[in-house]
Amino acid sequence: MDANLKRLVLENSNDIVKLWLEEVQSSKNQEYTSTISDELFESTNREFVNVIFASIEKQGLSSELDDFSERLINLGWPLSYLTDGMQVFRRVTIDFTLSQSDKVDSEYLSRVMQKVDAWVGPIINRLVNEYSGSWEHIVSLQRVALQELSAPLIPVMENITVMPLIGTIDTERAKLIMENLLDGVIKHHADVVLIDITGVPVVDTMVAHHIIQAAEAVR
Repeated sequence: MDANLKRLVLENSNDIVKLWLEEVQSSKNQEYTSTISDELFESTNREFVNVIFASIEKQGLSSELDDFSERLINLGWPLSYLTDGMQVFRRVTIDFTLSQSDKVDSEYLSRVMQKVDAWVGPIINRLVNEYSGSWEHIVSLQRVALQELSAPLIPVMENITVMPLIGTIDTERAKLIMENLLDGVIKHHADVVLIDITGVPVVDTMVAHHIIQAAEAVR
């Protein structure tokens, strides 16, 4: 039955694609796709459903799926577009398959649902993993960038650098300031470091202590 069901779906892929596109197009007014042009939305939908069928036909996850998801990630498309699309594909495929059978009992319905879920499940898992990995990478890069910006050491003249500090200084940031200061002095061969605290709203005893510690550490 599994082979027959797969053959039925693939042989009628044009009809299933048409039903899928109609339903997905009707969701165009959703918040995450409302700003996308009709042309881009339609072309992306067609590519998406072709990627789904490629994965089914190859009996596994295809490289086309990875390439497609990576491209959407880079373009800023939300994960909900993909997961919603997969759920629509699941529903449309099950409905179409059942409509092609003269007799539909609970056993046949269960087999159809299990088979379609076996196609859809791995694709959704792969898409979620791709997006999760990308988000973790982006967050990691942003964290590094914020750390560098929170305590930058800028060379202004030969052997002279400036560290402009802006915002509140807590214990964690003070540790980062000291690390950047030590690394920067070695990297830039600085003999003089000017620490600019005009952007620090409150310079209390704790802040002063951290700055003195940093200054003493680079002597």
